[in-house]
Amino acid sequence: MNGRASQIGFSQRIRLEWLEQTTNLVLAGNDKAAVNDSLQELLKDKVSVGGQAIRGNREKIITILMKIWFTVPRGLEALRDEGLQLHQGLPRKERIAVHWGMALAVYPFWGAVAAHTGRLLRLQGTAAAAHVQRRVKEQYGERETAARAARRVLRSFIDWNVLKETDDKGVYAQGNRYSIQDHRLISWLVEASLRSRANGSAAIKDLLDGPSIFPFRLARVSAERLVSLSPRMDLLRHGLDEDLVMLHKMGVASKKGCHK
Repeated sequence: MNGRASQIGFSQRIRLEWLEQTTNLVLAGNDKAAVNDSLQELLKDKVSVGGQAIRGNREKIITILMKIWFTVPRGLEALRDEGLQLHQGLPRKERIAVHWGMALAVYPFWGAVAAHTGRLLRLQGTAAAAHVQRRVKEQYGERETAARAARRVLRSFIDWNVLKETDDKGVYAQGNRYSIQDHRLISWLVEASLRSRANGSAAIKDLLDGPSIFPFRLARVSAERLVSLSPRMDLLRHGLDEDLVMLHKMGVASKKGCHK
């Protein structure tokens, strides 16, 4: 799909309330400079206090926040705009879904750490940080950068309360889970998941119950219904019970009708 799938990028611990504030700033119509200044003010007594580095942790955090909701990678503008619309209509406690989806789409590394975590939770009920880091390093190469970034993503999961610490140090259990019934939000999350995948396609059953969205329980919705809610997804049917959802390729004739 693009080179983002092999990049790390997400290298800081990001709190949910910081993303919430970023979204509110964008929705209020602020320009890039105003959003940046507001985030600097928000974080000045929380991150890199007294630090003088040109690219300290505070600046790296602001870069991540801005990239998720303001300066999104090319091709994700429509997903971001729809995410902002969804955000406005959701109760505050449910907005975690749109922040998670945009983090997935913009930073596939977030999705990779989530997928390894979700698989371990599903298999054994807990996820050890060391096991997640080992799997991430196998995927991204034996780099300390990958292991360190994975640690920070895991800490973000804990901050978001979707993971919780156990009595065993470095071993985590499932935290909060959110039941999602709204078909439009489910369709949007499915697209966000596709955007995090290198090939931009997956079986619908894997998208609705994928380990990268372990904090959410998505209602069972037909692939036809989900695709009908997004102009950016197509459906291919393989046999009687295997539906493949894929991102619509610009310049290629839509396949939305192929399942009829």
